[in-house]
Amino acid sequence: MDVSDHTVSARHSFPVEGMTCASCVRRVEKAIAKVPGVNSATVNLATESADVALDENVDPDAIVAAIRDAGYDVPLATMQVEIDGMTCASCVRRVERAISAVPGVLKASVNLATESAAVETLGTTSRAAIDAAIRKAGYEPRPTRQKAADTGADSREEARNRELVRLKRDLGIAAALTLPIFVLEMGSHIFPALHHWLLMNIGRQPLYIFFFVLATIVQFGPGLRFYRSGVPALLRFAPEMNSLVVLGSTAAWAYSVIATFAPDLLPAGTANVYFEASAVIITLILLGRLLEARAKGRTSEAIKRLMGLQAKSARVERGGAFVDIPLDEVVTGDVVQVRPGDKVPVDGIVLSGSSFVDESMISGEPVPVSKGEGAEVIGGTINKTGSFTYRATKVGADTLLAQIIRMVETAQGSKLPIQALVDEITAWFVPAVMAAAALTFLIWLVVGPEPALTFALVNAVAVLIIACPCAMGLATPTSIMVGTGRAAELGVLFRNGEALQSLRSTEVVAFDKTGTLTAGKPALTDLEVAEGFDRDDVLALVAAVEGQSEHPVAAAIVAAAQEDGLAIGSANGFEAVPGFGVSATVGKHRVAVGADRYMEKLGISVQHFSETSQRLGRKARTPLYAAIDGKLAAIIAVADPIKPTTLQAIRALHDMGLKVAMITGDNRRTAEAIAAQLGIDEVVAEVLPDGKIEAVKRLRAGGRTVTFVGDGINDAPALAEADIGVAVGTGTDIAIESADVVLMSGDLLGVTNAIALSRATITNIRQNLFWAFAYNASLIPVAAGVLYPISGTLLSPMLAAGAMALSSVFVLGNALRLKRFRAPAHATA
Repeated sequence: MDVSDHTVSARHSFPVEGMTCASCVRRVEKAIAKVPGVNSATVNLATESADVALDENVDPDAIVAAIRDAGYDVPLATMQVEIDGMTCASCVRRVERAISAVPGVLKASVNLATESAAVETLGTTSRAAIDAAIRKAGYEPRPTRQKAADTGADSREEARNRELVRLKRDLGIAAALTLPIFVLEMGSHIFPALHHWLLMNIGRQPLYIFFFVLATIVQFGPGLRFYRSGVPALLRFAPEMNSLVVLGSTAAWAYSVIATFAPDLLPAGTANVYFEASAVIITLILLGRLLEARAKGRTSEAIKRLMGLQAKSARVERGGAFVDIPLDEVVTGDVVQVRPGDKVPVDGIVLSGSSFVDESMISGEPVPVSKGEGAEVIGGTINKTGSFTYRATKVGADTLLAQIIRMVETAQGSKLPIQALVDEITAWFVPAVMAAAALTFLIWLVVGPEPALTFALVNAVAVLIIACPCAMGLATPTSIMVGTGRAAELGVLFRNGEALQSLRSTEVVAFDKTGTLTAGKPALTDLEVAEGFDRDDVLALVAAVEGQSEHPVAAAIVAAAQEDGLAIGSANGFEAVPGFGVSATVGKHRVAVGADRYMEKLGISVQHFSETSQRLGRKARTPLYAAIDGKLAAIIAVADPIKPTTLQAIRALHDMGLKVAMITGDNRRTAEAIAAQLGIDEVVAEVLPDGKIEAVKRLRAGGRTVTFVGDGINDAPALAEADIGVAVGTGTDIAIESADVVLMSGDLLGVTNAIALSRATITNIRQNLFWAFAYNASLIPVAAGVLYPISGTLLSPMLAAGAMALSSVFVLGNALRLKRFRAPAHATA
């Protein structure tokens, strides 16, 4: 392939304001897709953002322009960055190009005279990312006292809070003005005496004028928000939810104005006013919007909590002393001091001191972890007892916590395959509703009872109002947001939305053995001494001999002695017999350690431990023997121990009706012994690293959906080959990059939790979609009046507005139930 023909693709996330329903989503996606160089565009109503993959040479300004031309807004942010080291116009160009390459940056203008850059961003770009790009170009950004730009999540939160304030204000005004109209108009229908009193003391015309004044303020005051986006959409022949509200409420209001001031223009007996309908429609829809906005805010609480884990500042060495600086100003290589109770600001390696650190946010383990010189620490974790200094290795967007937040945001912004059907329907839904309303009007006008015009208007308005597709647009993304957020709280990260949908279809869960089912590190599992010997004495002598060997088995024995606090002596006259064992003199004792054949070679019988040897064999553990001064002293076994929760996780998977397989390079006898111990259904043994792909393909035979769980570099191809790849977060970066789902700890119960949560989320989405579609399918005909010939039932436009608002709130409320999802594996622990 010609390299020159290869186009580099970049990803940008654009915040989009003004979307209210699934039709808006479809419209924004189509507008972005028309921009030359755009490879894909996914718009999410719940996060109010567009995730766009585009060729690197495409100007993001073109995307912003396309979104704005479609009738929506992209909020932009600007920041001023001071820069040291620039000397000429070439420097200016270089810095401009470096900043412009940062995802989310739309424009960068660098001024050599002021030694600063004016940067225009989408609000999703952090100051730290821009500073890093400047440094990479060879210049130095100057720290400023002004707080760096907020993250995209912060910006969206601020925008949402501003919208909540505006909605509360508009709803308050609308409700205060609508209430008198509603009480007087509806009260007149319910209580004839009130109707008579109003006509006798106020009069019909003054009362209608009073209603007109109040309803007009509601229509063009709080209701103006619907006109601002609904009317332009109509003019572009691309109607959306606001267009329906505008048409419906304006029709009721305008008809009432004519009935009030020019009744002669209407057929006799049809000069009725519907000011209460137009005002109540606006008020109820504003109420629905307010409830919806509040619920949307709750769907992203997982991101807020994750961001709340970040430290606000760091105590960094500057000029030989430690000073507190904003987190954004920490750079790689800084020496950071952490005191008792502090949050660890960024990722790094401990230089001096020691402490215990609470890493439960990453591993889920409540027990603090000991940290000493050379240990890794993770930003966002909490220091408990001691204090220490460490060197920062990852800052800003590179820290593990930032990557977790990014993964969750990416997953929350994903569009599931199930959403494709919704998009297809909503593409024609609003125009179809408008056609249905027009048809309703005509039918009632032609064949309806007198006053036919009144019946035609009321029913057409009811159809327009009740058919809002908001619930359709929110059905999928809100469930994804809450589901992936809840997963993150349980230590399960979905890297994309497709994995969330696909995981529920899993039929076979295949595990890599070493490091996944097992701890991945050999450990002393058995030490049984012969009569007349002390366990600690034997272990100390054997560890002294094995300390001279580099074999992993030797290291496990030495580690066990050290953990027990035993004094390990020095060994002299060390001798290694390849394939048999080792021997040395420790103090006054001659110690030999090796296989049974080594003992036989030394003339020492191992018959005393025959039963123990058979038992170890059944557990796939190869026994070693220790002899001291020519006497059999102990039988020893070193093995890669099974993780504590592995057996429980496999049982939980079986309880879910799934088959469990193991893929390993171990010999078949060892592999089958481990499989029997754990209750594994299928074993693929003696697999070379490059053979794991074929192993996954064999397990997939018969059309079965296979989820592969692994942790090592050699697992990356299998993770990519499987229908769903699950990486153990304690494993390698390359394995995590190849996976669809990441378990933040090595606990395999996370696999069970991930599958259960996937099932719960997809079930929740289907419930939402059923409600959204069933609601429209059932109530649009009712609004059109199909029940009138049967039972005389008509749906008031006011009730239609209330039902429409409730449909979106219901969908959001149902999605929020996922926050109460309980991990089934934890419940069985």
